[in-house]
Amino acid sequence: MKSIIDVDKNFQTKNFKTDGKTAFYTIPSAPFDLYGITYLNDEKRFARLPENLVKDYPGLDFLRKHTSGGRIRFSTDSDFLTLTIDYPTLGQMKHMPSTGISGFSLLEESNGKEPFLIANFCPEPHETNLHPYVQTIALPKGKRNYVLYFPLYQAVNSLTIGVNANAYIGHGLSYKPDLPILYYGSSITQGGCATRPDLSYQAMISKWTNVDFINMGFSGNAKGEQFMAEYLSNIPCSVFVIDYDHNAPNPQHLKDTHSNFYKIFREKNPLTPVIFVTKPDVEYDVDAKKRVNIIKNTYLKAKSKGENVYFINGKSLYGKADRNMFAVDGCHPNDLGFYKMAKRILKELNKIR
Repeated sequence: MKSIIDVDKNFQTKNFKTDGKTAFYTIPSAPFDLYGITYLNDEKRFARLPENLVKDYPGLDFLRKHTSGGRIRFSTDSDFLTLTIDYPTLGQMKHMPSTGISGFSLLEESNGKEPFLIANFCPEPHETNLHPYVQTIALPKGKRNYVLYFPLYQAVNSLTIGVNANAYIGHGLSYKPDLPILYYGSSITQGGCATRPDLSYQAMISKWTNVDFINMGFSGNAKGEQFMAEYLSNIPCSVFVIDYDHNAPNPQHLKDTHSNFYKIFREKNPLTPVIFVTKPDVEYDVDAKKRVNIIKNTYLKAKSKGENVYFINGKSLYGKADRNMFAVDGCHPNDLGFYKMAKRILKELNKIR
């Protein structure tokens, strides 16, 4: 069988090389379609925000390098796949597994069928030789479509995908032509504490709907800042989900920022549906009702003007039964918690579509 280089000479670029046995594609590279994040050539890393936007905000500057929401879609008939990953450091947390923090999840996709998990690429927590980390897995026989999810709480400087040098390589499945869903919020929005990157609530919704998404969740650092509202208002999206309740340090901060944050977005996007979400863990928060009322007030004022808005009370995200089962630490969802969140938010999205 011919290789892609034999068929398309455009693949003879600096992002491609071969040793005769393996063809190596350094991302970004055609035909691998990158979603949710970008590669910054000047910084030599993947990122979610430009450095100049958050240079005065150390927390955001740190978290913009985390690749939450990043995905690659491609197809191949290679019988193996090798990932060569350059992590600048290896993050660890006591309440979130490394497979979610630093792992890459590979799923097989097919039209009309549920995606199937092939593997999770992840260093051992004690690994020190991270420049680079290399892992190879066997792939099922035949031409198949794949999606590779980037880590939720980890920076990635570079990623190279290796396949059989004689294998077919091409574009994967396409998302629906809708604009992506844009999410802005807290550590929960970023994906803490899912066990795999494809188990954040946004990733689950994307699997069910085949709609692209952009994750702008920043752990402890998305606080409804005006400059972030202005930046996000320039990102084309089909729906905007505002979910930063948890990051507002107190009800007064939430009151001072929430309505204004929405107004800034709405001025540039008069027709885009907006979903307001309050936090799910309300049992021991004495300010929970105040927070809900502040966010609901933003919603009601917009609704009274005929604007395209929706509201989800966070208490409904987990439902009424067995609420003790859905979080790792009383705050951050486990996989079951994210599943419940995704189902509830999808229900609201279905009202829009």
